[in-house]
Amino acid sequence: MAKMLSVKDLNVSYGAINAIRGISFDVEEGEIVTLIGANGAGKTTTLHAISRLLKPKSGTIEFCGTPISNMDAYKIINLGLTQVPEGRRVFSNLTVQQNLELGAYTRKDGADAIAADYEKVFERLPRLKERRKQLAGTLSGGEQQMLAIGRSIMCTPKMILMDEPSMGLSPLLVQEIFDIIKDLNKSGTTILLVEQNAKKALEIANRAYVLETGLISMSGNASELANNPKVQAAYLGA
Repeated sequence: MAKMLSVKDLNVSYGAINAIRGISFDVEEGEIVTLIGANGAGKTTTLHAISRLLKPKSGTIEFCGTPISNMDAYKIINLGLTQVPEGRRVFSNLTVQQNLELGAYTRKDGADAIAADYEKVFERLPRLKERRKQLAGTLSGGEQQMLAIGRSIMCTPKMILMDEPSMGLSPLLVQEIFDIIKDLNKSGTTILLVEQNAKKALEIANRAYVLETGLISMSGNASELANNPKVQAAYLGA
């Protein structure tokens, strides 16, 4: 497999606070890789640095061989790297259809291709088709999460950064969201997943990294980490 994302010696600070302290990791094409760790470990900060919502203090980030550490966020989207943010962040005063249209805003491959991708989103997420004219703010939490994922799909990404996709959802909806993530991956989309539900994340991931106070403390095959006593005690409730 080809290396899709490469993060080397990444440092991110909030003023005098060093949130990320020299971490390095890779994501190969076609993988699901998960970052797990406690609240405040630096998981979301890492995603924001990759997508350039935050400016790294130092270090390098490459996507498909292209340096993106100092690239504008919209240009990174055009390369095929998108983010599904924590808390969904849908545009509540716009309809489902309009939210999806915003996902396709930077595309230049023509109306027919975009229309075809709407239908692919609705096929994968049929609940959105039923509510395409409904205001996004009136959707349930699970439906808003599906919309956030659908909006990302409309960017035609090679890779999606997913930040806490199961947060605040019922167990039934959690399973549905994880099934959607697996389906996206099977269709060819590489996933970097940040998730508090470490058990579910490790079940679907190929590899995992454990973040503790801005440092990677462990890494390896996801199933092996799921059976690691330290991981079980800290994150899996064992």
